[in-house]
Amino acid sequence: MELGNSLAHLSAGIGAGLAVMGGAAGIGRLAAAAMEGSARQPQALGDIRTTMIIAAALIEGVTLFALVVCILLAVKQ
Repeated sequence: MELGNSLAHLSAGIGAGLAVMGGAAGIGRLAAAAMEGSARQPQALGDIRTTMIIAAALIEGVTLFALVVCILLAVKQ
């Protein structure tokens, strides 16, 4: 395997790891804020939950897109 391909695989692996860590950190902060908001205002629990689920889905979508880009870079010849 030539050096260029090795570096491409290494950078794709690092990029995938960073994408997953960023997505996990984003969803973690989102859930913490939603729990705090629902503790402060229990009557708004339904709206907070709906907004949290939509935001979590968007974060997961961006993370999945980043992973696909990293995989495409890894298998590029």
